[in-house]
Amino acid sequence: MLERFARLNLLYDFYGPLLTERQRRFMELHYQQDLSLGEIAATSGVTRQAVYDTLRRAEAALEEYEEKLGLAQRFMTLKERIETTMRLVDGIPGCGEAAAELRRIGSMLGG
Repeated sequence: MLERFARLNLLYDFYGPLLTERQRRFMELHYQQDLSLGEIAATSGVTRQAVYDTLRRAEAALEEYEEKLGLAQRFMTLKERIETTMRLVDGIPGCGEAAAELRRIGSMLGG
């Protein structure tokens, strides 16, 4: 479940602006503010089923965007490569400047 949650948040970071306003709002309330479907329904004046359906459509759209564009996968691959390179460079004497630059880049990627 946590893995799915993390994946949806990553996909939302990349493709959230492509969702409808309603989909974005419900995704943020459910996945970022941890509100239940019932709580979202009550504050939005819709049924719980409407919230569920909107979230499922949003999740499907995010997965479809990722399938077509692959931005999140490319990001994760780049991040892993930088982390691996950072570990390798840290072990080489005299490469302190390169290691520092890799750490800077890694921190920009959230690592």
